[in-house]
Amino acid sequence: MNIIESITKSDKNISDYKSNLQKISLDKLRVNPIPSSKNEIWRQTNKSKFYRFLDFKFNNDFYYPQIPGNTKNHNICRIIIGENKKIKFKEKKWEIKELEEKEIYNFLEQKIIQSDTTQNWSNLLNHFLTDRKNIIGLNISGKEIPSLEIICNSMTNFLNSKTLLVNIEEETSVSISQINIGDKNSALSISTYFNIGKESVVNHGIISFGNNKSHIINTLNVRQHKNSEYILGSLQYEYDFARLEININQVEGNAKTNIKGIQITKNNEQISTYANISFNGPNGFLDQLNKSLANDKSHSVFEGLIIVPQIAQKTDASQLSRNLLLSNYAKIDTKPQLEIVADDVKCMHGATISQLNEDEVFYMRSRGLTLEEASKLQLRSYYQEIISFLPISKERWDLLALLLKDK
Repeated sequence: MNIIESITKSDKNISDYKSNLQKISLDKLRVNPIPSSKNEIWRQTNKSKFYRFLDFKFNNDFYYPQIPGNTKNHNICRIIIGENKKIKFKEKKWEIKELEEKEIYNFLEQKIIQSDTTQNWSNLLNHFLTDRKNIIGLNISGKEIPSLEIICNSMTNFLNSKTLLVNIEEETSVSISQINIGDKNSALSISTYFNIGKESVVNHGIISFGNNKSHIINTLNVRQHKNSEYILGSLQYEYDFARLEININQVEGNAKTNIKGIQITKNNEQISTYANISFNGPNGFLDQLNKSLANDKSHSVFEGLIIVPQIAQKTDASQLSRNLLLSNYAKIDTKPQLEIVADDVKCMHGATISQLNEDEVFYMRSRGLTLEEASKLQLRSYYQEIISFLPISKERWDLLALLLKDK
């Protein structure tokens, strides 16, 4: 495995031309080069696909992506990580500007120093690989901000690595779409950090779509402060191997988190979502729904964990996993979990796995629809709940039509 060899080889001079952040990450990775399958969040990982991810040659060069959708007549600020353009948008009521390099590195170094080598292995790998030109730090403030699009992409036959750090100032309202584009036969590593200030509202969408034999490991790390609201919608599809790790910390309580995500697998793909939501103050709120649709011989994984310590009284949290199995050979693993110490809370979790409703299909066919048309009609309603949650308009990108076409 090319990437692991670059970590474990005995020549210590490998770190001579690295940043301090990369050196710290390298030292931690040498303790634990590959995460153990004994760890719960890595237990279900397909080893051959994971090792394939690690076997790509690494490349930090910029490669301009083919960006889908229609941007005409849409008020969008677009940033492509690695493009190396100066970022500064400023109007009377809002501003988006780059963080200073020292601020970025100080923040990331502290995160890495405090990190566990297994739970945060994906971030460690990302920060060891990513060079300065593929790290973007943004400070966002104000209201009536145009929709922000942030593009991450990979290059055929290579592994690319990107890092995004976003600081949302107090009393800010913004919509951010992260669009991750996997080129054919490629790999992409992304680490994202959001710090959401008091009284702010962030509507965040993550749309990850790949191509033939593309791979992705995508980590999201969010800190919510008092009276903030964080809305996350996610979509993952067309990846041979994909892994989304969501870590959200309500650092003072009195915050709201709403999450809706879907992962769609076919052929022999494996797509996984791991969510860890921590409440560290009273009156926190969470409403999370994760959907999986698995066809052919594919494998979908969802594991969620809600942590409610003694300090988090009056927490109201819900985590639901709803799954659709379209093949006798496909596999879905789902495990929503609660860890509750506080005694005055309202928490619930649940999981369902079902197939297309045969009675509904029969009814629609009796009204003249073909089997394919009836199946698509059911899938439309299954997809729509998540698609409508993403902060991207149908005019910009008709995701529902795209998913039904690729059924």
